[in-house]
Amino acid sequence: MTRRLLSAVRSATAVRGLVTTLAALLATTAASAPARAHTEPKAPKDFVALSSVDATIIQEIRYFTRHNFVGQRIDGYRQPMCILTRPAAQALHKAQRQLLRRGYSLKVYDCYRPQRAVDHFVRWAKDLSDQSMKDEFYPRVDKTWLFADGYIAEKSGHSRGSTVDLTLVKLPAKPTRPYRPGEPLTPCYAPKDQRFPDNSVDMGTGYDCFDTLSHTLDPRIQGEQRANRLLLKNTLENLGFVNLAEEWWHYTFKPEAYPDTYFDFPVSRRSLTGNR
Repeated sequence: MTRRLLSAVRSATAVRGLVTTLAALLATTAASAPARAHTEPKAPKDFVALSSVDATIIQEIRYFTRHNFVGQRIDGYRQPMCILTRPAAQALHKAQRQLLRRGYSLKVYDCYRPQRAVDHFVRWAKDLSDQSMKDEFYPRVDKTWLFADGYIAEKSGHSRGSTVDLTLVKLPAKPTRPYRPGEPLTPCYAPKDQRFPDNSVDMGTGYDCFDTLSHTLDPRIQGEQRANRLLLKNTLENLGFVNLAEEWWHYTFKPEAYPDTYFDFPVSRRSLTGNR
């Protein structure tokens, strides 16, 4: 074989080897790309399932269901569970011990809320054609004013992990029937026996009621309803929680572990893998 022919053979072999290597690299990259795209964020180590700290606290996670102001399960709620930073969960445990002695239990409606859920709320609020749940949750509020009135925002303290929406239940707790999509809706501020049934005590309005009657100390709320709100408020505030004045159900444990961080891991046990 001449030197020129031998050189040509060697060059061709080298080119084939380079092509094979590049093809292998491309195949590896293509195979790993979907895996990266579907990797979900995880919760920091100090986030816990509330049930692991106190299994007696009742949980009715509304955004996992269709019984909420959107009328659909909210993005990011993979399981009906309450996730919180450990200090917030431990403070709720202390509150629960006090309330059990008085014949009450806490019931949580929402805890940690991923940013994708907040984004879902924002998209819904901008869609003025979707008002399917208006008759229950915001009968006296024009949907065009939800942002201006502060009912919907692009960020939520819930996404920082130390905020919880909750109420009181008189023991023994009675079961609450499930919501049936499409059933007739009643205003959230109607008398308790006319509102959607809830095994909680009467707080004057239902949960997530977009109305000024939901303001914790609204002077129109008196008697037993006011006493119930104050029992919840005083119990939690004595343990480090701060109430949002516009929502009787909304409390944040202070100091917050993550005051400036808005997380987006899904509400599921898989998000807590490795946490203790």
